[in-house]
Amino acid sequence: MNFVRCRLFIGSLLGQRNRQVTESWSHAGMCTKPQEVKAEPPPAAPAHAPRPGFKIPGYSPSPLDKKMLIWSGRFKSQDQIPETVSFEMIDAARNKVRVKACYVMIAVTIGACALMVVLGKRAAGRHESLTGHNLEKKAKWREELAQEAEAAVALSKKAQ
Repeated sequence: MNFVRCRLFIGSLLGQRNRQVTESWSHAGMCTKPQEVKAEPPPAAPAHAPRPGFKIPGYSPSPLDKKMLIWSGRFKSQDQIPETVSFEMIDAARNKVRVKACYVMIAVTIGACALMVVLGKRAAGRHESLTGHNLEKKAKWREELAQEAEAAVALSKKAQ
């Protein structure tokens, strides 16, 4: 199947390359005269006032951006945040919050690992293990199967 798929891919790839080469040649195949391009007339000027070619630098932060600016330490309160701030400032605040979030996740992971070690040592002190727990569960299942088998045999003897 892979061989057929590979052959189909190579065939389509070569077919596309062949099509690109033939489309780039002229119809006769030997014409070297450059094609003349007609110049389009420039578009008419709009009737309304022209817009400036620049934009006032700034970005109005969303409520989440404002919280990130405060969490990153750029501003002390939301009252101090201006209506427009530079995109670089928002980007720097987001990056700082992202790094802080990563540090928090690292700390939580290390704390969870330490908790698992403590809980595992307590279980070992009580002589509990997964192996013992699994063996007890399987023994219980065997007992239940044996009781069901005895009950089935007793019912079949009564029926006779």
